[in-house]
Amino acid sequence: MQDESKLVYSVIEVAKLLAISRGTCYQRCREHKIPCLILGKRILIPKIGLERMLAEAGKGSQNENH
Repeated sequence: MQDESKLVYSVIEVAKLLAISRGTCYQRCREHKIPCLILGKRILIPKIGLERMLAEAGKGSQNENH
């Protein structure tokens, strides 16, 4: 990812990283498709959760090709 020292990302940061709109990122968080923490009014995406989600998504696409 970008900053190795960060433990969590904002919705806006993740939207940019995944090249999706901010609205889509919020929606995916509400649907629990992107792992997130809700702290008050803030939604934060843990770096480790995002990395796991992407790794799992990558495994699914590899299995489809074989």
